[in-house]
Amino acid sequence: MPRLFTALEIPRNAAMSLSLLRGGLPGARWIDVENYHITLRFIGDVDGRTADEIVERLDRIDRPEFQIRLDGIGSFGSKKPHSVWAGVSPSPEMYALQAEIERICQRIGLPSDPRKFTPHVTLARLKSSRVDDVVHYLSSRGNFQTSSFTVPRFVLLSSRESVGGGPYLTEEVFPLSEAWSAPSVSTSAMQPVKSLV
Repeated sequence: MPRLFTALEIPRNAAMSLSLLRGGLPGARWIDVENYHITLRFIGDVDGRTADEIVERLDRIDRPEFQIRLDGIGSFGSKKPHSVWAGVSPSPEMYALQAEIERICQRIGLPSDPRKFTPHVTLARLKSSRVDDVVHYLSSRGNFQTSSFTVPRFVLLSSRESVGGGPYLTEEVFPLSEAWSAPSVSTSAMQPVKSLV
């Protein structure tokens, strides 16, 4: 069974902005543009029955679509950096969706994710990059930001045994409900009726 995880997709225009960050860092193995994503919950290797149960439960999630933007870049591994990433602007809806997926996974019997949820898009994996090179790379690109975009769905992705970074296969798609706004009421309709007396 392939490794499974839930994720948010990156729209093409944001992915193209991310692709401009490639290069300029010795020892980096850059992620292919089509494999950019924001991991919500790593599930791992599960049997077919568990995978079916996860899909069935995820399919019941009823949450509205929401807006996010990619904002800033950083690295994981302070003394020995192992990856560089683009950050994601905080979104209460995204955190609520991630928390619901986490609860579903735990109810099914999967162990809780030991890592704190830090939404990000991995840009590159680092093998032999020097800390100084990583610091220089980050400082020259630190003001990175995309326009906001709507997240209309989340997906269940799988990855085959590889060094990491894809290729990923979309196994299932879970639409979020369209955000709606209350119909606007004109202020004139709210004025008290004048008495004709």
